[in-house]
Amino acid sequence: MPRGFRPDIQGLRAIAVLAVLLDHASVPFVGGGYVGVDVFFVISGFLITSQLVDRLTRDGRVGFADFYARRARRILPAALVVIALSVAGALIWMPPLLLPQALRDAIASALYVPNYVQAAQGTDYLTVASPSLFQHYWSLGVEEQFYLIWPALLGLLWAVARGRRFVLPVVLGLIVVGSLVACVVETSQDQPWAFFPLWTRAWELGAGGLLAVLAARAPVVLARVAGPVVGPVVAWSGLALIVVAAVTYSSATVFPGVAAVVPVLGAVLVIAGGSRAAPGGPVVLLGTPPAQFLGRISYSLYLVHWPILILAASAVGPYAALPDWAPPLLALGAVPVAWLLNRLVEEPARRPGFLVRRRPTASLLAAGLGTATVAALAATVLVITSLQPLDAGHAVQATRPTDPPTSTAVVPSNLEPSLQLAADDNPALYADGCQVGYTPSVPHPCFFGDAGAERVVLFGDSHAAQWFPALQKIAGHDDLQLETQTKSACPSVDAKLLWGGLPYVRCDRWRNAVIAQLLADPPDLVVLANYSNPDFADPRDAAEQWQRGLAATIAQLSPVTRVVVIADTPDLRDDPAVCLSAHLDSAQDCGRDASLALDSPGRDAERLATAETNTPLIDLTDYFCTDVCPAIIGNALVYRDSHHLTATFSAQLAGILGARLRPLL
Repeated sequence: MPRGFRPDIQGLRAIAVLAVLLDHASVPFVGGGYVGVDVFFVISGFLITSQLVDRLTRDGRVGFADFYARRARRILPAALVVIALSVAGALIWMPPLLLPQALRDAIASALYVPNYVQAAQGTDYLTVASPSLFQHYWSLGVEEQFYLIWPALLGLLWAVARGRRFVLPVVLGLIVVGSLVACVVETSQDQPWAFFPLWTRAWELGAGGLLAVLAARAPVVLARVAGPVVGPVVAWSGLALIVVAAVTYSSATVFPGVAAVVPVLGAVLVIAGGSRAAPGGPVVLLGTPPAQFLGRISYSLYLVHWPILILAASAVGPYAALPDWAPPLLALGAVPVAWLLNRLVEEPARRPGFLVRRRPTASLLAAGLGTATVAALAATVLVITSLQPLDAGHAVQATRPTDPPTSTAVVPSNLEPSLQLAADDNPALYADGCQVGYTPSVPHPCFFGDAGAERVVLFGDSHAAQWFPALQKIAGHDDLQLETQTKSACPSVDAKLLWGGLPYVRCDRWRNAVIAQLLADPPDLVVLANYSNPDFADPRDAAEQWQRGLAATIAQLSPVTRVVVIADTPDLRDDPAVCLSAHLDSAQDCGRDASLALDSPGRDAERLATAETNTPLIDLTDYFCTDVCPAIIGNALVYRDSHHLTATFSAQLAGILGARLRPLL
């Protein structure tokens, strides 16, 4: 394989960054552009391993200090500059409630661990509603962690191999296969922990590394793949695989898993097939000036495009959205910004200069100092912003829910819960382990109140769980036994749903098992409550599915017990707490028109299904909305996110809900 600059790889970088850019800018027909990151991983693994193998062949050692100094000069200056500028932009444009998380993500990015932070937060990279300003830094975290381990691993294997040609590729091949298996298995179990960690992504970098080792240790094999006839076919086929993945994949694709094999294999084939620059290969496209230009600035473009898009969306304000034409235009505007970053920061840091002429320790010390400075800057701003109050500075009278509701004009100092604590104002079911998570399929009933009293069962998804604080108070007041049967994103309605892009089979199993338990040991009353706008497997007839499914569940239970349905609560579509943090003196700006908040396929279906089965329907909508559904009623924050009630407000509805339930017992 020839050494030196390869225009086909530079052009492949352009394809990768262009795919990511178009995807993030919501350009039609590139919904799978996120696979560009997988292509970058293969390129990085190939180039880094090629350099390491060259050094090992020449000197018999890795030269760790020199390697890490070159990596630091290549990656850190531009990355740290973008972090610092993004922090400044966040202070100007982001809603105050989102600032602390953005700053924590900035610290994690500066310290090379953003991928694990996002995995721990359960981030779904493909569908997250409020993406982090530094979400794209996850891939840099993976690469930086890979660079810490890979040189030592290659050096060790090189010493063990002692000239035995195939030891190194065989061992690396086993590592690649093992990481791929871990990726596939984890994708079906816990998608964030498959998407972000090094151990489930190492196979992608390792695939490029394995190709580099084969080129050095088994050149005859690569020569056959990259021959003048076969090479162009192989390379064009690889490019086609990348394009097909970028065009046909979407946020609904189960990813990474097996789906990631397609772009990774495509990148490997492009690099392998173009290794001898045979005429007729994709270098005729990848080697054009536009492709070479985008490839040259691809790293800077990857860094700057995302904060430009996110900060622009923040600048238009909460509950507002950029027009459809704006993200593509902003993505185009990111190109000259990336060119400036490349010319002023990225390239100068790589040129021979003061730090390069000295020993590598100078570069490493500078890298450490830069990292510490940016992390300290973000931490300082985090402390300062965390001390700022998120309220209008005065209290309002505490009132109970009324029909119709009376919205509060400001964010009061006695708001319950506070904006900072809103997201954590969950029902106690979560902390007690009573809310069944996404993956289990076995029921986990929990019991509260008097064991010898009438038994009421709360059955449904998280929109059932949100009524627990109210029902717990009712059970305590009326001497009832409350049993909870709730599971995340799994309604008691017999409808086919998706979770993570796959059929939610565990939900079906759990629901059937709960119904079987209730039939075997009938309670006095079953309360059904569910989110009426879930991810339907077939969205074309969502309302009809919901009506049939709810009627089917009622039909199974009603012969042995009384059933009541609580109508679903409003869906504000965006987190009102974020909006309120930017409108402390005008909280009414964060209400939603009822026509939007109450628009879901399940609401009408609930009315039709309960009427069809002669089942009581408790609809408390008049306590949430008039023409507008306010975010604050009295001194109570109504929602902890876009569509879940705070535990505080749910508990305040106990008297109203109890009055509706008592005649049914």
